[in-house]
Amino acid sequence: MTSFYINSLLPLPPSHPQKLLEPSPSSSLLSTSSSYNEAALKPIVINGDPPTFVSAPSRRIIAVGDLHGDLSKARDALQIAGVLSSDGKDQWVGEDTVVVQVGDILDRGEDEIAILSLLRLLDEQAKANGGAVFQVNGNHETMNVEGDFRYVDTRAFDECIDFLDYLEDYAQDWDKAFKNWISESRQWKKDRESSQTYWDQWNIVKRQKGVIARSVLFRPGGRLACELARHGVILRVNNWVFCHGGLLPHHVAYGVERINREVSTWMKSSSDDEDSPEMPFIATRGFDSVVWSRLYSRETSDLNEYQFEQVGKILRDSLEAVGAKAMVVGHTPQLSGVNCEYGCGIWRVDVGMSSGVLDSRPEVLEIRGDKARVIRSNQDKLRELQVADYI
Repeated sequence: MTSFYINSLLPLPPSHPQKLLEPSPSSSLLSTSSSYNEAALKPIVINGDPPTFVSAPSRRIIAVGDLHGDLSKARDALQIAGVLSSDGKDQWVGEDTVVVQVGDILDRGEDEIAILSLLRLLDEQAKANGGAVFQVNGNHETMNVEGDFRYVDTRAFDECIDFLDYLEDYAQDWDKAFKNWISESRQWKKDRESSQTYWDQWNIVKRQKGVIARSVLFRPGGRLACELARHGVILRVNNWVFCHGGLLPHHVAYGVERINREVSTWMKSSSDDEDSPEMPFIATRGFDSVVWSRLYSRETSDLNEYQFEQVGKILRDSLEAVGAKAMVVGHTPQLSGVNCEYGCGIWRVDVGMSSGVLDSRPEVLEIRGDKARVIRSNQDKLRELQVADYI
């Protein structure tokens, strides 16, 4: 398998931008308000739809790992990163910071749609200050669009029922409804819980209603599938590349923009259409796909010297091909917290913070230029932070 990856390495197609300081015809400039000093800071330039290559000059970058439906831990992570207000009003305070969440917002927790809503709301606020919030989809996002609900929390099905009922009040104004859900969801959940009985957990009709509601929202062409389609599975910001599982040379040879475009098209296309596209295998299926690969996140203690060297070579080839200094991945919970390997060519930021995974304390990765460091809360005290030196 190793020789296949290396022998498959091809140069980037000419259509892929190598320098993003000047916007191409297909690129976009993030709009800003008067509070953003354009003279002091160059604008963020985005290439690709969904976003694939991003130039964010002189920006502080924050990488956030897997959230798995835990809204409380998501807020904690954003607060220790210094981008979310701590007053409960969900206000962006990160100025021109760029946040990248590396996937797996869905499954194992109860507030998945609320987290998606929060990130969209913060992105809008961040753009008004010269910053941005990006997401990349992980394997749990693609699994749900595929209709694989094995890891869905029972209460997440309830959130889908509530959300569908809530949408009726907003008619066709999807953007407003979606961004407002983060502020409305708490009351909907409180009302639902107050009316629940002991026997609801065995209510088959209710459980079927939850599955149907989730299918309507997440099936290809569904409202939330289309929302996920706004994001790719690979994102390069400056000279850092972000993905959920791992980027391999044959992914780059296939085409990074092409992968993002095919996954997005599949998510947006109605499954009822006869000519609807098939699920893109190279990105979403198989253990060497972009969202499933564990090659870089395995414990290096499990590898012998030869295997370690080969994985390091694959990583170097992948980074060189995509024009990046380092890669940031999630997917595999790291018991030791956020860490790096292979000369810090790979950073692993999934700490299993969700209560549905390891319920560990939140940690984030802060990137400034070519340097990175870990920010973590001091035990359970969010206001007391432990900050490592830049590496």
